[in-house]
Amino acid sequence: MKNQKNLNALTKDELIELIGIYSKNWLAMDGVWFQSVERKFGMDEAMFHDMQAWKRFTVIEARRIKAFLHLPEQAGLDGLAKALALRFYANINEDEMIMEKNTLTYRTLECRVQTARERKQMELHPCKSVGIIEYSAFAETIDNRLSCECLSCYPDISDASCCCSWRFTLQE
Repeated sequence: MKNQKNLNALTKDELIELIGIYSKNWLAMDGVWFQSVERKFGMDEAMFHDMQAWKRFTVIEARRIKAFLHLPEQAGLDGLAKALALRFYANINEDEMIMEKNTLTYRTLECRVQTARERKQMELHPCKSVGIIEYSAFAETIDNRLSCECLSCYPDISDASCCCSWRFTLQE
């Protein structure tokens, strides 16, 4: 990497803190552009662009994490769990993963996006449609045998104990 001297001077704890800052900054940038489109053109237009962005970004993110972890082409549910744990927002949202036989359930217990929108007295982000694109493409990039289904996500909340819940199934 180019010009690592600034990073090399940091301690491990400082680097971990910086990763948190980078994650929050990235999420803030994602929210800033979305809210700009939402204010000018409305939620439907903002959601259209959000879906287009996630179609591309989630695959890029999954490929880079997959390479970083040296995962095999078909990394299975274990590989998916490792990759989900390293997503850009994994260290700033509270989540959990539950592995059962040929499924992995990923639950976001506290979501910074929805918390921020509530704090600003904005309507919640209707993230289910974007989440289907995001989580399905992420999983398929990790292993093309994986499928994804939404168990609960705004505006279709069926589990009030979490912000959203997704089930990944390994098709053998």
